[in-house]
Amino acid sequence: MTCTNAKVNAWVDEAVRLCQPDKVVWIDGSKDESRRLCQKLVDDGTFTPLNEKEYPNSFWSRSDASDVARVEGRTYICSKSPDDAGPTNNWIDPDEMRTKLHSLFEGSMKGRTMYVVPYLMGPDGSPFSKVGFELTDSAYVVENMRIMARIGEVALKNLPDDSEDFVKGMHGIGSLDPEERYICHYPDTQEIFSFNTNYGGNALQGKKCFALRIASTQAKREGWLAEHMLILGITNPQGEKHYVCAAFPSACGKTNLAMLVPPKAFLDAGWKVETVGDDIAWLNFGEDGRLYAINPEAGFFGVAPGTSEKTNPNALAATKGNTIFTNTALDLDTMTPWWERMTPEPPKHLRDWHGNDWSPESGEKAAHPNSRFTAPASQCPCISGEFESPRGVPISAIIFGGRRAKTAPLIYEARDWQHGTFVGVTMASEATAAAIGAVGQLKRDPMAMRPFIGYHAGDYFQHWLDMGAKGGKNMPKVFHVNWFRTDENGNFIWPGFGENMRVLEWVLGRVKGDAHAEETPLGFQPTAQDLNTDGLGISEETVAKLLQISTDDWKEEIDSQKDFLKGIGDKLPQQMWDEHERLKTRLGL
Repeated sequence: MTCTNAKVNAWVDEAVRLCQPDKVVWIDGSKDESRRLCQKLVDDGTFTPLNEKEYPNSFWSRSDASDVARVEGRTYICSKSPDDAGPTNNWIDPDEMRTKLHSLFEGSMKGRTMYVVPYLMGPDGSPFSKVGFELTDSAYVVENMRIMARIGEVALKNLPDDSEDFVKGMHGIGSLDPEERYICHYPDTQEIFSFNTNYGGNALQGKKCFALRIASTQAKREGWLAEHMLILGITNPQGEKHYVCAAFPSACGKTNLAMLVPPKAFLDAGWKVETVGDDIAWLNFGEDGRLYAINPEAGFFGVAPGTSEKTNPNALAATKGNTIFTNTALDLDTMTPWWERMTPEPPKHLRDWHGNDWSPESGEKAAHPNSRFTAPASQCPCISGEFESPRGVPISAIIFGGRRAKTAPLIYEARDWQHGTFVGVTMASEATAAAIGAVGQLKRDPMAMRPFIGYHAGDYFQHWLDMGAKGGKNMPKVFHVNWFRTDENGNFIWPGFGENMRVLEWVLGRVKGDAHAEETPLGFQPTAQDLNTDGLGISEETVAKLLQISTDDWKEEIDSQKDFLKGIGDKLPQQMWDEHERLKTRLGL
């Protein structure tokens, strides 16, 4: 395989001189190449082959115990000035960090192979797709990138010979020293560096690094949106199809919603749900003035624990071959992966994610709470026929949601795009295991993008408002959901999973203009009678409780919102303060 872009070749040559690998291999994306690399990973003990009958061409892998999640404290935006990075990012002077990175990468690949991975984010031939390169000494990263992006020749085909519009990425395993771990982004020069890590969210640079942090800065410059959103297609019994984007923080049910299986009564009535994406959406204006979304990724990097036949049968089906399982447990009797809540009872002979024999008496989880599967999206039974569409799919609604035990009701609709932007800006969630930090702590997570905005959050909020001004009446309706409200005993009130279809039915009714809603301080809400609860076995009184707005809770919420908005500083758009004051007034506070 030959790269004919002189800019790329000059950059690779420079990196080779710095890292001094024994060998340089350009990745072409072929199956033969994958077989050779997977065998290498088996030979060096990184991969354990799984049961070929149940999980063909699939492997179990473990990472270093210090390298199991994104590390936001070691993730940096190296923009020209700290004001460009803003209060939600860690900023380091780009020249200072470049000197540090140079010293880390210098000679770091001696005795090793440098793999040059050309990758395409988005469908082949799409005007909205982007090309990146990752130089890495990790065959594990190559094989994960092969699943998560379109790699090799297809990427080079989408990069003109004279183009400089590509993202340059360098990754080194290093010693995995967490004190010297860096995930650095240079928005001005479209560069990514990650060192002393081999974990997906840090080392698979096409994922959060390019698809969100760098892409968000490209999107601001070019007039589109790069968002931490699933893309879902829903067809009603009349054959009308709508596409919805939804933004939830990591490990808050995004993948489950993206692959939702409607209740039997809905399926029997003719409802159909299809997946376009489970994590990231790039939204561009189409010729008709509407927002169209593509999924820049080619695979699913899903949280394993909690994924089961009950919660997400489509995700499980997607993993039944050509999949890499990282930090799950391993059933030694069947050589198949296992994790908590996959089955009611654990298998008898498990190896845990540390590589040790495990028993329930140990008191520890067999699989790490953030253990992952890397699976091809094409294997998902509900993958949309529009998955590879170059123009993307038209978006009718955007849904925000977080994990809240109280305060946020089951569903409400924003009044307009500006109010919807405010709803997204002020959304919050209780922390999960997807990032290092205190589990359960409430965290403001605007648009589920707080760890991923590649520039000043205030400018990002303004960009949302500017997009709304440009799109006008063509912009999608905006909603907020909370599947996680609990009763006095801490139990979830709403059954969730496939039953979320009932909420989506109301959402689509609002899009079409034929679903009833009542105006409330938060926006527009259904009454208990407006949601289809037939066969659910849940009382109208319970549904009313799910939709209830507690003034006491919202007084606390208003104060919390105010603190967060203040923290954004002078760049916070005035419209957000206006919306905050209007909400306060409507609540009578």
